[in-house]
Amino acid sequence: MGQGSVDLIIENGRLLDGSGNPWRYADVGVRDGIIVAVGDLEDVEAERRIDASGLYVAPGFIDVHSHAAGPLENPDLASAEPLLRQGITTIVGNPDGGGPVDLAAQGRRLETVHPGVNVALLAPHGSIRRKVMGIQDRAPSAPEMEQMKDLVEAAMKDGGWGLSSGLYYTPGRFAETEEVIDLARVAAAHGGLYTSHIRDEADYNIGLVAAVDEVIEISRQAGIPAVVTHVKALGPRVWGFSEAVVQRVESARSEGLEVWADQYPYQASATGLGAALLPGVNLETAQLSDEELRKIIGLNLQRRGGADRIQFRFSTSQPEIEGRTLAEVARGRSLAPDQTALDLLRGGGAGIVSFNMHPADVARFMSQEWVMTCSDGGLVPAGRGVPHPRNNGTFPRKIRRYVLENGVISLPFAIRSMTSLPASVFGFHDRGRLVPGMVADIVVFDLERLTDRATFQDPHQLSQGIVHVLLAGRLALDNESLTSQRLGSVLRK
Repeated sequence: MGQGSVDLIIENGRLLDGSGNPWRYADVGVRDGIIVAVGDLEDVEAERRIDASGLYVAPGFIDVHSHAAGPLENPDLASAEPLLRQGITTIVGNPDGGGPVDLAAQGRRLETVHPGVNVALLAPHGSIRRKVMGIQDRAPSAPEMEQMKDLVEAAMKDGGWGLSSGLYYTPGRFAETEEVIDLARVAAAHGGLYTSHIRDEADYNIGLVAAVDEVIEISRQAGIPAVVTHVKALGPRVWGFSEAVVQRVESARSEGLEVWADQYPYQASATGLGAALLPGVNLETAQLSDEELRKIIGLNLQRRGGADRIQFRFSTSQPEIEGRTLAEVARGRSLAPDQTALDLLRGGGAGIVSFNMHPADVARFMSQEWVMTCSDGGLVPAGRGVPHPRNNGTFPRKIRRYVLENGVISLPFAIRSMTSLPASVFGFHDRGRLVPGMVADIVVFDLERLTDRATFQDPHQLSQGIVHVLLAGRLALDNESLTSQRLGSVLRK
């Protein structure tokens, strides 16, 4: 380390360095926001020493698929307390092809409020397509394609880390693979990656396996690392298909392609009622009878396991349904579930939680060394709706349920999936490991007490067991108390 004192030493903790190695006892010394020493630092002078006896010390957790970037612009949410209490120090925003097109302006807005966590941004394909073409189901003209390329180029020059797409959603679903390849090449030229809410996680259109194959082909043709984001086998009709997906990704990786995935540790997903039951259908313009619409809804309810597996997160027009299942609401109205869903969609729609995954598929995906951790969550004001508990519980839940309770993965494996692996995949080369020279984004946690408290019926409860969180060597969470400082930065590639 050399001579001289340091600002802070975290001592006597069980160090998980992020690499996947087992823990070891080691102190961590921080100076000017950088880790300058790891080892026995008993004789080193420090302005402050944090005793981590009985606790674990790890790199700050990185959430590679987050919808919190927009909410962080709200001063009332900018502290990011629900994220910090999960140990999250960095999020990747603008997933699923959504978010602002102008990353420079977005970054300035975030910097104005001083976010409580670091934020990295992606260029959103769906927003870019919408800006250039609107909601049109066709291929772009040559001038339109050039406009989209220019917008991706601008986003990358403004610090974007890659291109995101949501090929299941409108308008991304209207894009052919070749369009995405051409745009991904622009991101690749700037060292970026490609991350995708794939075209089909079930059997809505091309099917789960073919949708994963599409991501692999984009990686191959564009020469870009690619991420199958929030990987899952959605619905009983594709349960067990995780084995085929794993085989596809392993084959691609053996070919030399950088193909990855991320995952949240829940058996339920969340989306809009329309996206789940009438994907791609605009009720205002659709030339379909009620009978035809109900038939489509009924088929898609089967895909998702039935009306009792659909729980409402929020409804602006009918808040009384929040927290109830579609089956319960239908019974209360003495209507069939398909008619109830159609009525709700015509009344303004609703957000849903969909219980559609099989535990064996969740475990199989989680056990792969190329799968990172993500939340797919955001920041929801306390008391608003009945949102998915992943907003408040993802990272502690993965450790509590899948390490300590079920033994699906080991603690070092889980920590690697939250730290050095995402840092390596996304190119955050100065974060994700506890070694000298790295930015001091650090989390200290009590493994015995670490748990998610958010449930599907009471999702606003914050996680517990995270004791300290440091961003660039400064304390955002100190002895489980939120400090008054918002210490995040906008990370630009």
